[in-house]
Amino acid sequence: MTKPIAGNPSQSLQDDMNDPADIDDLEDEDAPEADAIAVTASSAELLASIEWDDAGGAAASGLTGVDLIVALAKRLPNRPGVYRMFGKDGEVLYVGKARSLKKRVVSYTRLGGHTQRIARMIRDTRQMEFVTTRTETEALLLEANLIKRLRPRFNVLMRDDKSFPYILVSEDHEAPAIMKHRGARSRKGSYFGPFASAGAVGRTINSLQRAFLLRTCTDSVYETRTRPCLLHQIKRCSAPCTGEISIDDYRELVGEAKAFLSGRSSQIKSGMATAMQAASQDLDFERAAIYRDRLAALSHVQAHQGINPAGIEEADVFAIHQEGGLTCIQVFFFRTGQNWGNRAYFPKADPSLEPEAVLGAFLAQFYDDKPAPRLVLLPIAVEDEPLLADALSVRAERRVKIEVPARGLKKELVDHASSNAREALGRRLAETSSQARLLKGVQETFGLARTPRRIEVYDNSHIMGTAAVGAMIVAGPEGFVKNQYRKFNIKGVDITPGDDFAMMQEMLTRRFARLLKEEAEAPMPEGAAEDGDDIEDDIVSEAGLPAWPDLILIDGGKGQVSAVRTILEELGIADRVTMIGVAKGVDRDAGRERFVTADREPFSLPPRDPVLYFLQRLRDEAHRFAIGTHRARRKKELVKNPLDEVEGIGPSRKRALLHHFGTAKAVSRAGLSDLLAVDGISAAMAKSIYDHFHEQG
Repeated sequence: MTKPIAGNPSQSLQDDMNDPADIDDLEDEDAPEADAIAVTASSAELLASIEWDDAGGAAASGLTGVDLIVALAKRLPNRPGVYRMFGKDGEVLYVGKARSLKKRVVSYTRLGGHTQRIARMIRDTRQMEFVTTRTETEALLLEANLIKRLRPRFNVLMRDDKSFPYILVSEDHEAPAIMKHRGARSRKGSYFGPFASAGAVGRTINSLQRAFLLRTCTDSVYETRTRPCLLHQIKRCSAPCTGEISIDDYRELVGEAKAFLSGRSSQIKSGMATAMQAASQDLDFERAAIYRDRLAALSHVQAHQGINPAGIEEADVFAIHQEGGLTCIQVFFFRTGQNWGNRAYFPKADPSLEPEAVLGAFLAQFYDDKPAPRLVLLPIAVEDEPLLADALSVRAERRVKIEVPARGLKKELVDHASSNAREALGRRLAETSSQARLLKGVQETFGLARTPRRIEVYDNSHIMGTAAVGAMIVAGPEGFVKNQYRKFNIKGVDITPGDDFAMMQEMLTRRFARLLKEEAEAPMPEGAAEDGDDIEDDIVSEAGLPAWPDLILIDGGKGQVSAVRTILEELGIADRVTMIGVAKGVDRDAGRERFVTADREPFSLPPRDPVLYFLQRLRDEAHRFAIGTHRARRKKELVKNPLDEVEGIGPSRKRALLHHFGTAKAVSRAGLSDLLAVDGISAAMAKSIYDHFHEQG
C-alpha cells in the first residue's frame, strides 16, 4: 500500500502551524482531493494534484531576496516538505526538500557562509511556494519529480532523460509475443530490462527468437495469417498462428524464454543439452539439430553481454568523474547475472558542487520513473544515502540496498565504470573544445558579429511532391541538439508538387511565426537591451540554448537564398537572422560547395578547411533527418488501411471485418447482406460502411 503525500492547498501555512491535524485527517469529507497524492503516480498526475501555498502578502508587498525569505520563515511549520523558489517573471530557480521546512528556509537568511551559487539564488528570489508531506522520504520523491518536470536553473539536472527500452513478453494473448517496449508499462505482460540501447534489445530479441522460436508479429497480423510467414521458414518462429505448434507447446517455449530472462539461464541450457542428447540417442538427429541451434543462440546472447559477474544477479553500477567544469555519470545495468549495457550522462551541475552532491541528486531523478534494482553500487557515499534507499524501496515496493564496495568483485565493477566515466568525459571535453573552435571559425569565415551559439539547418524531402516533409536540425556549442530537432508536414494545398521553394517558404514561415508569437507572449525581462539587439538572448529554449538562431543554413543557391530572404523580410526579421545558402559544387562534388550570403558574392572554401567539413556535416545531418522523416511518413501512408477512414470503425470492428473478408478490398466490394453477417456489425454500421465505399467509387 502506497503512502500518501499530504498538501494543504485550502489553508494558509499559518493555519497548518496552529492545527496540524488538518493535514493528517484525510478522511474528512471536506478535505480537497489534492490532500492525498500517491507516490507511485505519474509525473503529470502528481503535479496536477498538488496545489501550493504561496508567499501571499509577502510577495505582493515587494519584498525580495533575504527580506522575503525572513518574512516567510516566520510562517512555516517544523514539518517535512518541498519548497520552490521563483525569480522574476515566475521563473523557477530552485526546488528543494527539507526535514523541517522552517529550519531549511531559515538557513537561507544567514548573512554569510553561502556559496556563490546559493547567494545568487537567494538574491534572485522573488517568491516562494511550499507543500508539506508526511515524511522526508515522500519529500525526496516529490522533489525529484518536480526537478525533472520544471528543470530549475540552480538544481542539478539530468539532461538526457529518454526512457530505456525493455523486452516485453505479452500476456494478453493466447500466444504471447516477444517485442521491444519503451514508455509506460500499460500492457499486460512480463518486462525485462532496462537495456542501455534499442540496439541491445534488438540483438537480444533476434537471438532469443532463434533460441525459443517466439513470434514477434502484432496481434492483428497473427489473427489474419493463413500460412506460416518467412520467419518460420528460417527457423525463427514456431508459427502458432497456423497451428504448426500447439498452444500448449508454444507456452512451454514462452516459459523457457521468461525463465532465461529471469536469470535461470544455466537451468534452461542444461535442459536443452539433456534433450539434445536424448534426441541423438533416439537417432532423431533432426530434433537434436534444433536443440543444438537453440543452445548456440543462447550462447550467442551471453557471449555478447560483455562482463557477466558471478553472484551479481540484479544491480546498477554508477560512477562519477568531474573535470573541466563538466560532470560525467556512467551507469551499467546488470540483470539476471548478465550485462545489459551502459550509458553515459552529462548532468547540468554547478562546478562548485562536490561529486557526492551531484550523484545523490542525479540518482533521485534517475529512478523517478523507473524501478530500482535490488542493489545499487556507488563509488562514493552520497548525501542522504539512507533516505534515498528508503525512497527507492518505497517506489519499488521492495528493499533496495545502496552500497559503496571497498573490495572484491563489486569494487572491480565500480572501478570499471569509473574508467568508462573518465574516458567518456575526456571525449566530451575534446568534442566541446573542437566544437568551440569550429564555431569560432564560422564566425570569422562569414564575418558574423559574434560566435554562433545556435545554428539551424533546414531541408525538405519528397518524391514528386508526395509525402512532403520539412526538417530542421539544431547545433550548438556541444554539438547536435537532437531534442530541438523539428519536422514539418507540408500542408499547403496550393503548393505545386515538387516546388522546393514553396515548401521552404511554408516551413520557415511556420517556424519563425511561432517564434515571434512566443516572444510576444513572453514578458520583457528586466535589464533587456532597449534597442532590441539582444532580446532573443533572454528567451531560452528547453536545451538551454537561445531560442533564436544566430545563423540558419539552407540547402540551395541564389534562388533559394533570395526566396528565403523574401520570407524573412515579410516577417520583419531579416535583420535579426543571418542566412547562408549551401549550393552544390561543380558535378555536385562534396568539397566544392559554393556558399551564398546576402552581402557578398558566392565563394568556396579551401578543400581541407575544417569549417568546410563542419558545414558539410551540418548539411548532411539535416538531409539525413529529412530523409528519415520522409520515409517514416511514406511508410505510414503505404500501410494505411482504407477501413481507418470509415467513421465508427475502431480496432475491434476492423479486426472482425478483416477476419471475415480477409482484405480491406474485399470489404469495399461486399454487399449489405454480407456486411451484416459479420459479428459486431449492426445494420446502421453496415450501411455506413457500404455507403462509404460506394461514394468512394
